[in-house]
This record gives sequence, structure tokens and C-alpha cells, in this order.
Amino acid sequence: MSLPDLSALAVPGALLAVRATPKARRNGIEPGDPVRVWVTAPPDRGKANDAVRRLLAKALGIAPTRLTLTRGAASRDKQFQMD
Repeated sequence: MSLPDLSALAVPGALLAVRATPKARRNGIEPGDPVRVWVTAPPDRGKANDAVRRLLAKALGIAPTRLTLTRGAASRDKQFQMD
């Protein structure tokens, strides 16, 4: 599955609402509000959060270190801020 081009959303300081689904069959992203992200990683010790951050950064065309999880570490509804 190819990732959508979300580079138009990659604005420094912008907040991005994400609805995450861990333990999915495959990784994927669906644009929208919120952006829906599926990852195969389990929600164990932050593995799914890290996988969401890396996949989202790839679709945005930025480095994963430029994304910071600001809300929803233990929830499916998350908010990321771009640096």
C-alpha cells in the first residue's frame, strides 16, 4: 500500500489530529480530519506510538524527530505537533 502525500500539511508549528489503530493487518494512512493511521505494532510500551510517528513522518516528507506527540499517548485519538 502506498502512502498518501501529506506534504501540504507539513507546516512548522501545526497540530495534526490522528486516529490510530494498533495491531492492524498492515500499515496505512487515510487523509482526512482526523488523519487515520493503521500500524502493525502492538500498543505495548510506546511501540505503536513510535510506529505511528514514523509512518506519519514518511507521508509528510519530514524527519520523524520533527513530530512530537503532544496528546493521546495512551489513547487512539492523538495529536502531533510539527517542529
